[in-house]
Amino acid sequence: MRVVPSIEVLFAALAAAMLAPAVANAAEFDCVIEPRRVIELRAPIEGIIDRITVDRGDIVKRNQELVVLDTSVDRATAAIARHRAVMEGAVQSGESRLEFSKGKLVRLKNLEAQKYVSEQAREEAATEQRLAEAGLLDAKDNRKVAELELARQMEIIRLKTIRSPIDGVVVERMLHPGEFAEAGVGRKPILKLAEIDMLHVEVLLPVEAFGRVTPGMEVDVLPEIPAGARYTARVRVIDRLVDAASGTFGVRLELANPQRRMPAGIRCKAVFNGLDIRPARSAPRKAG
Repeated sequence: MRVVPSIEVLFAALAAAMLAPAVANAAEFDCVIEPRRVIELRAPIEGIIDRITVDRGDIVKRNQELVVLDTSVDRATAAIARHRAVMEGAVQSGESRLEFSKGKLVRLKNLEAQKYVSEQAREEAATEQRLAEAGLLDAKDNRKVAELELARQMEIIRLKTIRSPIDGVVVERMLHPGEFAEAGVGRKPILKLAEIDMLHVEVLLPVEAFGRVTPGMEVDVLPEIPAGARYTARVRVIDRLVDAASGTFGVRLELANPQRRMPAGIRCKAVFNGLDIRPARSAPRKAG
């Protein structure tokens, strides 16, 4: 007697047949979700920290004031330079001396023409005029130097207010008000910031996938949290150097995270539709 399959069995078989090509043409790989970039914020010049306006976990905006170093000495120096830049006494004195020497030289020239004074007296008056011109020029130069010194001090004061270079989140605060902030590479940073509006997804693919993955390709990303979530990322970087030991190469995806709902630093699965290859057995590393 021939057994006729039930309608439920037929539908299950049909569904399996429809899903089989999709599963066969998709490859799933381990991946890691990371911030787009992490920045260690250091002071451009040394100084005592006066205040820090943010703490770990705070959201920051580009150009937001984060750290202010003590500027009391710099402001006093700037006040001196500002006063010197507007001083008129030396310039007015030089102008008066030059005007007098010019008049004296004119009078001596007339007297010399009438044979009342010697040529030597006229040359001495000419020398006095040149010295007066040099004195006036020196007074103006000193005022210009004071203006430049003021500009320099104001720039130092500006640099002692440290602003955020990105929209992001404070990952860590390493220094506190009252501590000495050192400038230069290798010195202890004040804050560590991470940009998470756009995330990087780092994936390792087997060498068989090289040439089959292209920039701009859409990839499904399944993060470990929240469970069941599924997002679409795009391929942005493809390594051109294959690791001979593992037979893999790195790929970086970009995943938009405008609401910052997804945390960085978590593991995930990357599903490449159209690839029918076995996943690499190595841990993900950064591409590029």
